[in-house]
Amino acid sequence: MTQAQRRRVYLMRHGSVTYFDENGHPYSPDEVPLNETGRKQTTAAGLSFAAQNIRFDRVITSDLPRAVESATRVLAETGQRIEIEQWPDFTEVRGHSLDAILDEDLEEAFTSAFSCMAGEHCRFLGGESVGELMDRIHPVVDRLRADSSWDTVLLVLHGGVNRALLSYAITGQRLFLGNLEQSPGCINVLDVGTRADDWVVHAINHAPLLPLHTHTRLTTMEEVLSHYKRSRGL
Repeated sequence: MTQAQRRRVYLMRHGSVTYFDENGHPYSPDEVPLNETGRKQTTAAGLSFAAQNIRFDRVITSDLPRAVESATRVLAETGQRIEIEQWPDFTEVRGHSLDAILDEDLEEAFTSAFSCMAGEHCRFLGGESVGELMDRIHPVVDRLRADSSWDTVLLVLHGGVNRALLSYAITGQRLFLGNLEQSPGCINVLDVGTRADDWVVHAINHAPLLPLHTHTRLTTMEEVLSHYKRSRGL
């Protein structure tokens, strides 16, 4: 296998958003835009690509505004004029109603799906299961790989979706490595060959603003849970 036979995938997570107000009440997850930190994170990602003169053949996001806005900000820094393709199958893993989750079940509901080797039965906030997420993401990744029209692609997706894609690339199996943390605005670097098992993972969870992740030792979902608990007085 030569270098030229492999293609490059830059896989990003969208920048930071504010999921809850100051009292812990949730905003609509399908509508939240990037917050100030998220704008800085995605600008920093764009500057990283621009500094190395990286050019994309295609840019693909989910159909959620936070992903599209993140990709738009990256492209603005690189000076590239590329139509952003919105693929609804890449939307984030879906949760159920938060109100239906009992206080004593909150921690498991928020964090179990993103634990190490999460089982297929684990559900994200009582909604979509790990198995259902893999059923949705694996065929989309296969479809993208089967398209020979690109050499370098930028995917700007979501924490759960990125974990499913990275797990597929790392193991080549129907496994979900839930503890592959995906910080807002992070960049993952992968190469993919012609064989189904030919993935090379060069970098995971590179955050241009804080590459050593010194700002926290919590996972994203642990931080989200701490904000939500305020609405219940916990």
